[in-house]
Amino acid sequence: MTFLLVLLGWIFSLCLHEFSHAIVAYYGGDYTVKDKGYLTFNPLKYTHPVYSLLLPLLFLAMGGIGLPGGAVYIERWRLKSPRWESAVSLAGPVSNALLAIIFSLILRIDAVQLWQYSPALAFLAYLQITAVVLNLIPMPPFDGFGILEPFLPMETRIKIMQSQSTLGWIVLGALWFIPAIGKIIFGIVAILVLLVGIPTDLASLGLSQFNAALWIFR
Repeated sequence: MTFLLVLLGWIFSLCLHEFSHAIVAYYGGDYTVKDKGYLTFNPLKYTHPVYSLLLPLLFLAMGGIGLPGGAVYIERWRLKSPRWESAVSLAGPVSNALLAIIFSLILRIDAVQLWQYSPALAFLAYLQITAVVLNLIPMPPFDGFGILEPFLPMETRIKIMQSQSTLGWIVLGALWFIPAIGKIIFGIVAILVLLVGIPTDLASLGLSQFNAALWIFR
């Protein structure tokens, strides 16, 4: 049951992340997001076989890492200003941060702490924090770069975007295979988890239960 709760909760957070991009883009001037069906919580509208499903689920299975995938195609030239462009990218990580805070507040309720599936909720809250930190990396294809991109010189933007896919894999590879980088990233995650007030013992138990269930499926 823990596995199912985490999986469904993570899919919901993926939808919320992409919906947040879309709703800000809509108010920023890209009304095509409505015609594309992005202003819903239907997971099928945000489905990209690699970026929306394979990578997020792979990272979740490999080590409990929350990696939202990109599947909302914003026509940025329609947006009213560079600030709106930046806001569209920022909206996704903000939604994850808000979910983490909400989950943390719920977990402070005594009755919830005694709930047998509270570790799953704590683990979901932890995943939101990892999603925030990873998405704020200031390199493509992460939202952190999208936040800064509108204010960079056009020549710089073009050069970076030409190597977008390569840079993304380099960052993910460095995160996984270079211990020092992983230590920095997850050190930041640990600090934010404490600041938000997520019970680390429950989150660790939730991760263990999730991995145990995952092992059965293997």
